[in-house]
Amino acid sequence: MSLIRQIWLLLLGTLLLAFVAGVTVNVTGARDALQTQLSLQNSDNATALAQVMTQQKGQRELMELAATAQFDTGYYQRIRLTGVDGKPMFLREAASKPLRAPAWFAMLVPIASVPGTAQVSDGWRAIGTLEVVSQVAYAHDQLWRSSVRSALALALVGLVAGALAHVGVQRIRRPLSATVAQAESLQRGEYLRVPEPSVPELRRLTVAMNSMVDRLRSVFESQAEQVEALRRQAGGDALTGLANRAHFLAQLNASLQREDGSVAGGLVLLRVLDLTELNRRLGRPGADRLIAAIAQTLHTYTERVRGAFAGRLNGSDFALALPLGGVAAESARAVVELLRSALPGLDAGAAVAAGAIETRHRAVLAELMATADLALARAESAGPFSVEAGDAADAPWLLLGERGWRERVREALVAGRVRLAPYPVVDAQGRLIHLECPLRMQLEEDGRFEAAAYWLPLAMRSRLTSEVDERALALALEDIAHDGQPRSINLSPASLADSGFAARLRAALQAMPREARLVWIEITEAAAVEHFDLVRELGRQLRPTGARFGLEHAGEHLGEIERLFEAGLDYVKLDAAVAHGVALDATRAGFVKSLVTLLHSLAIQVYVEGVNDERDALALHALGVDGLTGPGVETPAGAPARV
Repeated sequence: MSLIRQIWLLLLGTLLLAFVAGVTVNVTGARDALQTQLSLQNSDNATALAQVMTQQKGQRELMELAATAQFDTGYYQRIRLTGVDGKPMFLREAASKPLRAPAWFAMLVPIASVPGTAQVSDGWRAIGTLEVVSQVAYAHDQLWRSSVRSALALALVGLVAGALAHVGVQRIRRPLSATVAQAESLQRGEYLRVPEPSVPELRRLTVAMNSMVDRLRSVFESQAEQVEALRRQAGGDALTGLANRAHFLAQLNASLQREDGSVAGGLVLLRVLDLTELNRRLGRPGADRLIAAIAQTLHTYTERVRGAFAGRLNGSDFALALPLGGVAAESARAVVELLRSALPGLDAGAAVAAGAIETRHRAVLAELMATADLALARAESAGPFSVEAGDAADAPWLLLGERGWRERVREALVAGRVRLAPYPVVDAQGRLIHLECPLRMQLEEDGRFEAAAYWLPLAMRSRLTSEVDERALALALEDIAHDGQPRSINLSPASLADSGFAARLRAALQAMPREARLVWIEITEAAAVEHFDLVRELGRQLRPTGARFGLEHAGEHLGEIERLFEAGLDYVKLDAAVAHGVALDATRAGFVKSLVTLLHSLAIQVYVEGVNDERDALALHALGVDGLTGPGVETPAGAPARV
């Protein structure tokens, strides 16, 4: 039983006890007063009537007449005159008057009418003893009316006391509820402060809780800084801060194989010409400054172009991955021109060359790198600041035209030519956690169902992403209702711009509450970095439905989410590039271990996507990861086969 309920029961019990005691004391006191008054009245009436009868000089008829006249007033139950010899001289007796008060009240609170007596005489000669008994019905009726008024007055006082108690309890309830909510938020990994109440005891409790929250937040921020430092150490180049070769290639391969990656992109390889001679001429510090200047140029470019990322492949080679197709050669020329202007300030003989190629979704990384290396070799042979382009990848939407593909996306949605492609996420024992279900769309009738890389950019331009995401949720709920297996869907960050999107998702989930508890909804890490408030609000909208909420493609920029503990996340899926090669790279394993520890401290489960090496899978489970998905993960029995 809750503390507030116990307080209420105590207050109600006290008020009820006070009410019963007050009514009882009031009724008993009034009954005693009326009984005493009735006894005195009987005695006074007997004395007065005896005096009247004494004046009749012993004439029996006149005495009876006087007694009868008194009896006929209706206030008496009995008038009796008994002679000195003990024999009754006359008797007047009436039935009890009907009560207006309830019979149970008269039985519960009896009133005794004590007879009043007086001596009747004729001069010095005693005639007899007069006994007068009044009716008690009038006293009972008066006592009932008095008791009702008393009970109503006490009830009114009780209501006022109850209202004041309610105010007092609410004054206690608010800070207690805030403290409970604060404790529950800590359980969810959220660090919330609450205002200090005016009640001294509760203020001390709140101050203690807030202090604990501040300490935990400080510990989390310290851990986050350590994890970020480990991330830079594991995947970064010490001199430039760019991704090192292994991490850049892992990022590039993940972006090529990702379900919602770009259907086409670009790759630029950049080489510092004759770095050995530059080292001899400038010395190590001067050459390092030149390398850092090139890295800063590439870093600036990636900050301006969303989705682009850069890396240092070795001492003289850099790479730049582009998220859009058809711009690789143009981007390479732009970077080279910037360096043509900047490098002479560091050394007149410093120069670079660049090779650029177009990439396509699901391309083989080794083939792309070989093609890019060939383009770079041609540029290097062409001389300083040369740019050579390799063979361009086919961009299918360029052949049909953006408008034509947009219409096909709309037609596919209207015709229902969409389906979910299941990929099992399993734990260390090989048990199914949920099915990761990206949406596939059949853009042409009788054609194949395409991954999001082919149609998502056009859906974003046509502002259809919210409709696409709602359709994905509807399909997941239908499939769950059919087989009872949990499923995850991923949302497009563009859908967050629709003000009614979160409310519609919540309504769809609340319409199927049993299935909603088996739905996992995730959004990209980039969305949490750029639109944290929208992502946090989406999590708040989804939480009451029982659906789980998380981030996908995470790990590269988790440190940039300043209030990660407020996002209300249930899980995080680390990007394939973060965990690639973890079995053979102790530094990377240390980073993943620290990241898992940090997220677990926030009550956030950690999964890894795109695992394609069984050794990495074993190492990740040993590091405490809760589940994996990818080609290197064995599909559990009963789960759908990978598409």
